Amino acid sequence: MTVGQKAPGFELLASNGEKVKLSDYQGKNVVLYFYPKDMTPGCTTEACDFRDQHENFEDLDAVILGVSPDPVDKHEKFVDKHGLPFLLLVDEDHKVAEDYGVWKLKKNFGKEYMGIERSTFIIDKDGNLSKEWRKVKVKGHVEEALQYIQENLS
Repeated sequence: MTVGQKAPGFELLASNGEKVKLSDYQGKNVVLYFYPKDMTPGCTTEACDFRDQHENFEDLDAVILGVSPDPVDKHEKFVDKHGLPFLLLVDEDHKVAEDYGVWKLKKNFGKEYMGIERSTFIIDKDGNLSKEWRKVKVKGHVEEALQYIQENLS
């Protein structure tokens, strides 16, 4: 996957119980962010940062979509608890994470396991990958993504 090329398409179940396809958002900028797990501290901070900037993204004709391997019921609880105004997508078999190259071997407290590497992709109105951030550090990231769209895609 290379910046400038067509972003990998997908169809996933969303936190509202409906199936969502990337192609549903043709004509809009898409902020596709992958995160490891609902209700964990870093993921909650990131989701709430996106929530707090949601209207600013909307003003730039940008849609926010969060993706994790969590099932739909966990996504629903996460959305309800934190008032998230955007969809969270279910990637239980991590196929989309693999397509985007974010399903990685991780290490934590000496244990190795496969999981999501926190990453964000900006997909332009034509469905092309415009920008990617991998191994995202949460602090300040949402503002950086917003600024990128303001300066490059608005």
